[in-house]
Amino acid sequence: MAFILFFAFSLLLQGALGELICEELPTDLCSFSIASSGKRCLLEKCASTDGTRELQCKTSEVVVDGMSAWIETEQCIHACGVDRNSIGISSDSLLDPQFTAQLCSQACYQNCPNIIDLYFNLASAEGGFLPDLCANPHRAMSELLSSGAASGPISSSVSALSPVYSDSSADYAPAPAPFY
Repeated sequence: MAFILFFAFSLLLQGALGELICEELPTDLCSFSIASSGKRCLLEKCASTDGTRELQCKTSEVVVDGMSAWIETEQCIHACGVDRNSIGISSDSLLDPQFTAQLCSQACYQNCPNIIDLYFNLASAEGGFLPDLCANPHRAMSELLSSGAASGPISSSVSALSPVYSDSSADYAPAPAPFY
């Protein structure tokens, strides 16, 4: 009985302390947020009871190392050129030179670790390296295109990615990975 009371109290206390749960976030704060569990939140289209499609915030299986209970600031959303209404998680935007320039800008790259971590891992999943993409966008872009990048949303297998170094990056020293 004591264990049940302790367990029930701990659940209530966690909620009272402000645990961030993706499914409880409004849709306009969902994208680029991280739950208290360390998993990324993502916006999904779901069928409602009346047959229409509505947006819902869901917890993904993508785990972020070292970050939790994070709602991205409007300053970073603007500095990095991301869209708070983006559905799912996709690497497609890495193929857009204007987006990449904004992502690699000092305002984003040095001040927005959550967004940089996300796109660092997305680039890695596509066989790229975000610092290379920032240092030499034309060359890195052609490598991404030849690797079949941006074929669709990522799966939960991306959660433990590490940077990928290719032989073609031997011509120049890679930039350091993002610091937190």
